[in-house]
Amino acid sequence: MKKRNLILVRHGQSEWNAKNLFTGWKDPGLTELGLKEASSAAELIKAQDIAFDVMFTSELSRAQKTGSIILEEINQLQVPTIKNEALNERDYGSLAGLNKDDAREKWGEEQVHIWRRSFDIPPPDGESLKDTAERVLPYFKAEIMPKIKDGFNILIAAHGNSLRALIMELDSIPSNEIVKLEIPTGAPIHYQFNENDEVLSRINLYE
Repeated sequence: MKKRNLILVRHGQSEWNAKNLFTGWKDPGLTELGLKEASSAAELIKAQDIAFDVMFTSELSRAQKTGSIILEEINQLQVPTIKNEALNERDYGSLAGLNKDDAREKWGEEQVHIWRRSFDIPPPDGESLKDTAERVLPYFKAEIMPKIKDGFNILIAAHGNSLRALIMELDSIPSNEIVKLEIPTGAPIHYQFNENDEVLSRINLYE
């Protein structure tokens, strides 16, 4: 039986990552390092020798650019791309655009830590990881998992928190543990599914 492949990759470093700013739904581009990280991800993915059937990405340009670089460098530009805001980064609300150190000065170290690392406490006007999961997972189950069941190989280029939500589901990680998971920029994670649509293996290709 053909193994079904799913590769998750967080976008390369963005301009706001480099400036230590909360980004969320804001739309900065990739830095030079971010472009290189996307190319490095492409090399790791190319070595897996997977013919992709579709790429899913968010409505944010840093994820789209990362995905397009990967498809170009693995010579699969013909693969259709589906963009949906369900895969967007967590919305940081009032924190978006603020330097993380400045936010700690304004609200205090403990409060900012709670907003960043709790599962279900959102920042002002923003989303918690729980909120993010509540839009990511229904979309994954309705639009992406059926394609995996049909034998498709899927690439998802998205964001730290939207990917955390997916990994929480795929790896059955408790909510209090998933908030500790760090996903490096430009770092592909390779899942394979068996014929019963269960996760057969997970490999961090960047390690």
